Amino acid sequence: MLYIKENIDSIREQMNEACKRVGRNADEIQLIAVTKTVDREKINEAIAMGITDIGENRVQEIMDKYVAVSNVHWHMIGHLQTNKVKYIIDKVKLIHSVDRISLVQEINKRAKQNNRIMDILVQVNVAKEDTKFGLACEDVYDFLKQIQPLEHIKVKGLMTIAPYEENPEDIRKYFKILKEMFEEIKLKKFLGVEMQYLSMGMTNDFQVAIEEGANIIRVGMGIFGRRNYNK
Repeated sequence: MLYIKENIDSIREQMNEACKRVGRNADEIQLIAVTKTVDREKINEAIAMGITDIGENRVQEIMDKYVAVSNVHWHMIGHLQTNKVKYIIDKVKLIHSVDRISLVQEINKRAKQNNRIMDILVQVNVAKEDTKFGLACEDVYDFLKQIQPLEHIKVKGLMTIAPYEENPEDIRKYFKILKEMFEEIKLKKFLGVEMQYLSMGMTNDFQVAIEEGANIIRVGMGIFGRRNYNK
C-alpha cells in the first residue's frame, strides 16, 4: 500500500509548508490519522509509516479495532453518546467532542471508576451550523465554570469542525475565532483547565488551520483515500 506512505509524506510536507509561512515549527503539530471505515491492515500500515495517533468517530470501531491495532494512541473525535462512554474510557488518550454537561459527568464518573483523569477537549460550533454538534462560543465560559468541580477530567483545549468550503480561505475566520478563545481561556486560569491543544483542521483545510494556530489536525481521506461506507 505504497499510496499510504506517499499520502502521509505529502501531508507532512504540506504541514511543513504551512508552518514555514507563519514561522512555526512542524514538530508542534500532532497529526491524527482518522480511521473511520478504514480496515486494520491499512491502519497498521500507517503506523509503520510513523503515525502515532489515530482518531475514530464511532465507539464501535474503536472496540472492533483496539486489540488488532497496537502501539498507537486512540482519540475519540466523533459525537459521543453518554451511554457509550464506559466502552472507551480505558482505551482513549483524548476525547475531542465534549459538548454537554451530562457527557462530562459520565466521563468523570467512569474515569473515577478506572482510577484515571480523562483528558478532554471542548467542542465548539464556531459557525453555528445546525448540522454539527458543539457549544456555541458564547456558552463555553459557563460550561467551563460548571465542570470545574469534577476531579477526574481535565480540559486540555478546544476542538472545532469548520464548515466545508471549496476554498479553505473562506473558513479562516472560524479558526481565528477559536484561537482567540483558546488564548483568552488560558488567561482566565479555570480550575481543571489546561489549554494545551487546539484541534482544528481536516483534509481540506488543515493548512489554514495550522496557519491560525492549530496544534492537532485530523486527516482521514488525505491519508487513506475515500471512505467505504458499505463496510
